[in-house]
Amino acid sequence: MAAYARYRAIRKTRDRGAAVAPVGRENTYVPTTTFRIGGELEVRRLGFGAMRLPTEPGPAREDSLAVVRRAVELGVTLIDTAHLYGWGANEELLAEALYPYPEGVLITTKVGIARSGPASEWKLDGRPAVLRDQVEQALRRLRVERIELLQLHRIDPETPLDDQLGTLRELQSEGKIGRIGLSEVTVDELQQARAVVDVVSVQNRYNMLDREHDPVLAACEAAGIAFLPWHPVAMGAAGANGEIAAMAAELDATPTQVALAWLLDRSPVVLPIPGTSRTSHLEENLAAERVRLGPTHRDRLDRLSGPARNSEAEE
Repeated sequence: MAAYARYRAIRKTRDRGAAVAPVGRENTYVPTTTFRIGGELEVRRLGFGAMRLPTEPGPAREDSLAVVRRAVELGVTLIDTAHLYGWGANEELLAEALYPYPEGVLITTKVGIARSGPASEWKLDGRPAVLRDQVEQALRRLRVERIELLQLHRIDPETPLDDQLGTLRELQSEGKIGRIGLSEVTVDELQQARAVVDVVSVQNRYNMLDREHDPVLAACEAAGIAFLPWHPVAMGAAGANGEIAAMAAELDATPTQVALAWLLDRSPVVLPIPGTSRTSHLEENLAAERVRLGPTHRDRLDRLSGPARNSEAEE
């Protein structure tokens, strides 16, 4: 954890307002490229979110398969999906693209949202029978006997939390789930959940311009819990921000790459999962690992922020 200790020392120095060395000097923090989820599952920190991949038969689906395979070719080992994404069609797409899965590739999925009507209408549903059924469906669609990381997509306020987490704990005991994570939770909810199960990951909306969940990230960092920000580049807003655009030009990078580099620099527990349906965008995203932010860059970017938005299930 030497890199982590170095990271903390540099940020503490900056927070005190002390002078730090310029880019390329001793105090430039180089983010680690991997993280062990739950202390065991080692993944590349910059992952891939599969939500945006078209799944309907046709040329767009073929492109989706190519993007997923290219991601793994380029070294991505963390891929995020969910029951909500096409009501399982996204999980099936990933299995078609990658099964049998290359060694070290982790596909994490989410349960707890169910159809409430036709088309894309949905509702939170954390009833034990629903969670168990969605896990069983995910096992079948992903063609695996165990889901190494299963996340509760949202906490259902109409179902006791102990019932929701208790069901996941039972599935874990049965060997169908390896580890348990949460999504879109507050610090209090995280603490309550940790009293019931071992939480190894949190997936909340978070990016350079939307830091509502800074307290949750701090709690995750303190506990060594992986923090997977969805909506990591503010869907084009980064490119429209003058400061980010100017810094991108200075660093010979794109605004998206600056936004992702900031996340990687933000904390060693942050595992961004940018999504795209284009290979060119995928390659651009992964190249963000090569962008190095010095203390001056961090100071300028840390001062940026935007209005918080509602925590709707759009990831």
